[in-house]
Amino acid sequence: MNTRIAGKTVLTIILAGGKGSRLAPMTDQVAKPAVPFMGTYRLIDFSLSNIVHSGLQDVWIIEQYLPHSLNEHLAGGRPWDLDRTRGGLKVMPPFSGPADEDGGFSEGNAHALALHTDLIRESGADIVLVLSADHIYKLDYAPVIQQHLDKEASVTVVTTDISDKSEATRFSNVCSGKDGKITEFAYKPDEPLGRTVACEVFVYDAVLLTETLDDLQAEGNMGDYGEHLLPRLVERGDAYTYPLEGYWLDVGTLSAYHQAHRDFLEGGGLELDCEEWPFITSSITRPPTRIRPEATINDSFVCGGADIAGTVIRSLIGPGAVVEKGAEVRDTIVQAGGVIRAGAKVSRAIVDREGVVGDGATVGGLAPNARLCVVGAQARVDGGAELRPGQQVAPGARLRQGQTGQDLEGEH
Repeated sequence: MNTRIAGKTVLTIILAGGKGSRLAPMTDQVAKPAVPFMGTYRLIDFSLSNIVHSGLQDVWIIEQYLPHSLNEHLAGGRPWDLDRTRGGLKVMPPFSGPADEDGGFSEGNAHALALHTDLIRESGADIVLVLSADHIYKLDYAPVIQQHLDKEASVTVVTTDISDKSEATRFSNVCSGKDGKITEFAYKPDEPLGRTVACEVFVYDAVLLTETLDDLQAEGNMGDYGEHLLPRLVERGDAYTYPLEGYWLDVGTLSAYHQAHRDFLEGGGLELDCEEWPFITSSITRPPTRIRPEATINDSFVCGGADIAGTVIRSLIGPGAVVEKGAEVRDTIVQAGGVIRAGAKVSRAIVDREGVVGDGATVGGLAPNARLCVVGAQARVDGGAELRPGQQVAPGARLRQGQTGQDLEGEH
């Protein structure tokens, strides 16, 4: 154990095992933490960058769903200087033990922690910092941990105020007094308690965490930590909030993922290349972007290796993507290797990696409130075909002219 704050050892755990079904079909072949963001980054890069800039060095990543796609990106922790002989990054895959002969697959994030209580005890940690891997934000965790110690809290919950109160039903809702002590907690309530929600950043007393998880597991009360773990600790009367200042967004749905890119295009979001706090990724070197004479690009991000000859407006064009002459791309995210053929019109869409939109095809709708549509990874929309708002082409599938796409399911 290397990381110490105020004389206490700190273990950081990133929960990266969820299926991410609300981001489907982008997560049909890739773990949610490995989903690209802004073309260059992956979602997990924001948590990992915050960790290393906060001076934390002992990091566990608990995996489950499609771990290979994530492990390839993690590269043993090298990009974040976490490839160490002692401490550093440690990947925690699902495992089977004497108590779970059928396999150690978790049913919720509290259960994922409970499966590792023995290892947490063996680590000798005094404090456990638990993070999710699908949020976009900047935060120095050291002051959060210091406040946790100063208040002798059972748990410290980092919170933020969201602009749309109705969206609070997607999150854990928190009410607190002037001193920050949590007075009320509700997990994804039907009626919001207010605009203050948990940011999925939690600081726990290690002994209390493992003991509480043991009790809940014996009672059969597992699931997500908002269901039983956090309410149990809040009942003690020593749970506190730590308000997060600045940008934060949970990009766990397609609409939120698309909105996050819009935020950055409109000048919101985060400063990605801040000298004191750069966001670090494991990226592949690309050649320069090629902008051809007939191209028109307005209010967009274009990544290295892209080749643009068409019209691109309010969009992100990923590494190595192609927009041919006469094609129009608006309010769209084109991931790495995507191709938009001549004459195609793509609007309010996500074209996943190596997806192809054929000559003269139409994808999405022009209305500002049109539902998103998605061309899955390595999927193809044939020339002249139409993919309507709210529809998808599954990864690797093909939409022929005259066919109808599949409806996107779930909350998007």
